[in-house]
Amino acid sequence: MSSFTRYRRAAVPHKGQRQALGGDCCSAKAEVGLALAGESRSEHGHGHGHPSARGSGCSHGHDHQHGHEHPHGRGGSQERDRESGHRHEHGAGCSHDHGDAAPVRAQLGRGPGTKQARLQIQAMDCPTEARLIEKALVGMDGVVALEFNFIERVLLLQHDLPHLDGVKLAIAKLGMQAVELDAAAPAQAPQGPGRRANLLLLASGLSAAAAEAAAWRLGDGQYAVAALALASILLGGIPTLKKGWIALSSRTLNIHFLMSVAVIGAMLIGQWPEAAMVLFLFAIAERLEAMSLARAGEAVRALMALAPETAWVADGEGWRETPAAEVAMGSRVRVRPGERVPLDGRIVSGHSSFNEAPITGESLPVDKGPQDAVFAGSINGGGVIEIASTAAASGSVLARIISTVRDAQAAKAPTQRFIDRFAAVYTPVVLALAALFAVIAPASGLMPWHQAIYSALVMLVIACPCALVIATPVTVVSALASATRHGLLVKGGAPLEMAARIDTVCFDKTGTLTQGLPRVTRVLPLAGDSEDSVLAWAAALDSHSTHPLAKAVLDEAAKRGVAVPASEQVTELAGRGVRGWVDGRELLLGSRRLAAERGALSPRLERTLQDLDAAGEGVLVLLEQGRALAALAVADQARPEAAATVARLTHLGVRTVMLSGDSPQVAAAVARQTGVGAAHGGLLPQDKLSHIEQLQQRGKVAMVGDGVNDAPALARADLGIAMGAAGSDSALETAGVALMDDKLSRLADLIAHARRTARVLKTNIAIALAIKLVFFVLALLGAASLWMAVFADVGSSLIVIANGLRLARALRA
Repeated sequence: MSSFTRYRRAAVPHKGQRQALGGDCCSAKAEVGLALAGESRSEHGHGHGHPSARGSGCSHGHDHQHGHEHPHGRGGSQERDRESGHRHEHGAGCSHDHGDAAPVRAQLGRGPGTKQARLQIQAMDCPTEARLIEKALVGMDGVVALEFNFIERVLLLQHDLPHLDGVKLAIAKLGMQAVELDAAAPAQAPQGPGRRANLLLLASGLSAAAAEAAAWRLGDGQYAVAALALASILLGGIPTLKKGWIALSSRTLNIHFLMSVAVIGAMLIGQWPEAAMVLFLFAIAERLEAMSLARAGEAVRALMALAPETAWVADGEGWRETPAAEVAMGSRVRVRPGERVPLDGRIVSGHSSFNEAPITGESLPVDKGPQDAVFAGSINGGGVIEIASTAAASGSVLARIISTVRDAQAAKAPTQRFIDRFAAVYTPVVLALAALFAVIAPASGLMPWHQAIYSALVMLVIACPCALVIATPVTVVSALASATRHGLLVKGGAPLEMAARIDTVCFDKTGTLTQGLPRVTRVLPLAGDSEDSVLAWAAALDSHSTHPLAKAVLDEAAKRGVAVPASEQVTELAGRGVRGWVDGRELLLGSRRLAAERGALSPRLERTLQDLDAAGEGVLVLLEQGRALAALAVADQARPEAAATVARLTHLGVRTVMLSGDSPQVAAAVARQTGVGAAHGGLLPQDKLSHIEQLQQRGKVAMVGDGVNDAPALARADLGIAMGAAGSDSALETAGVALMDDKLSRLADLIAHARRTARVLKTNIAIALAIKLVFFVLALLGAASLWMAVFADVGSSLIVIANGLRLARALRA
């Protein structure tokens, strides 16, 4: 059973319920499909300006001919702009102009006029209490939806009530207290039992042990034995019996009801010592289970405690300590060495290194200076810095991570849904079998009445599915918390389970398998000049441009130490290149289309262009008076870790496919560099979706992209995975999984971690079912006692909890 269970009144529809685009989101996918229907197609036959790149853009006009041409009038990735119809500028601040195919993001919805409230209920530490609360509130007027998080012991209530007094009273009648929390307030850590409760439990245990000893020495029928057992029950068993009565009055078959019936039945047939010992052992079991669940929630609570509560904000000529929640955007904030950054912002003065592990999972410090972005929750190293806040505390990357992790507990995995259905059938079936056995066994002469009733009582204890329902949420929450600490933001159990089942991974090319930044790979003189000379002239023409290709030329000149001469009268040739005067010579730099227009396509240049095409490289041609002086080969470089990541995925048995809007030659070249199994280039958005659908006929498919412009493909795939989500406002919300840093290697970690989680989950279910089955058979044979059944139930619960908590440690295959 999930750490959240949900209830919604059918009479009140809720639109926009939270769905991860990479998970079970048919409606979201349908909306994306409708958006695609209106998307304009790119025209083939245009000049490809350059290998797709990120960067601020101007109309630079360089291109390489791969069957498509695009003048560079838009900033950012040409390939992704072309593929999605989005404009996306990557600069100091990321701005987005989303077209028809913008990502579909569904929020956790509210019905018309409804409100949300968070109630912490300390006594609600397992699905048993959640079920009681659900039954008490389901029929209440004004209650719209319920979500139970028993790891944090929080009830999320959607309602249209003027106040919550009625809700709190209904919960109080169940023996629990509800405390209303602010929307952003963290839940309090579970409170352990007081000293008085511990002393009463100790006395109960001593009395139960004394009753067992007296029964062994005097026999079960002695009044002293019954008195000691009754004292034990009164000292430590009353809370369980009270809960059993509440369950009975609520017509709920939970463990407290089953235990109460078993204890009362044991007393009626004269098994006083066993009745006392069973209640004592069950009370101990509840304590241990509550402690284990509190341990499961520690990782989530630790994440929520990362952001500082206060910030030092500029106040005139001084600094004032202010609650972080009250700091406005644009405020000047000081962060001293060793302190956590309180808000997202950009450095305006100072240099320092930052430990960003809580945000991105990157273990090594990152050096940053003026204009660099910093994240709330990261730890400042050795320098005093001042930042200008770029988001309120509630809108920081850390706040969104916390919100996602909290909401992820509500996303019920398929296994959790199966266990819920199984448990709903399992308990009444075992109860019916126990009742039949108590009648049929003695009636058929298989067993005396006394022994048959006792065995039936043992079956009642076995009927509790606690170990089953607790195994799944503890395992999933532990895995999610561990993944988050390592830079993998997984949006619930459904995407996590899907990641374990993925057998094909589709990659976007630009910014995913490649760095998204073009580089000059070769300088090819064609008229007898030296490489440095022609590179210097090309750099001079590009020295005033902000185009990514211009930056590539200038970077190559700087790398070689080439002195760049002055340029004059530089003008843009729209969609073709640039023209200007360098050292008294009129030169042009641009595409093969420009060379063709100037009559410079000599046989030698044609052969050079063909060779570059075959290698998957773009080209810039340097021209003078109708002749080609040089060709500059440019290409987007593969990520350093791409080949190792693809190799690791292959080792895990995962097929790899590249789906790119760039030319087939470029796609094939990148595939050769990275080892991707299959590469498809020249794809429009509709083509990508068709390829994903074809692959889905053979298995489960994940799509890896930047989370913004690849939204249609991310939605259509079985699992959408967004790259570099820490730097994007929307990437955190576009896919089922977000890789917080820009490391592709996290992808293999995700698959391995998800598969390990699946193995632990299956093991837990197998352990719980096997123990139940063994003791059920023993009960049928009359070989199991009540205290043995309680030990079995407690033991199986603790085993599956401990096994699930192993996933909270470091990621490993």
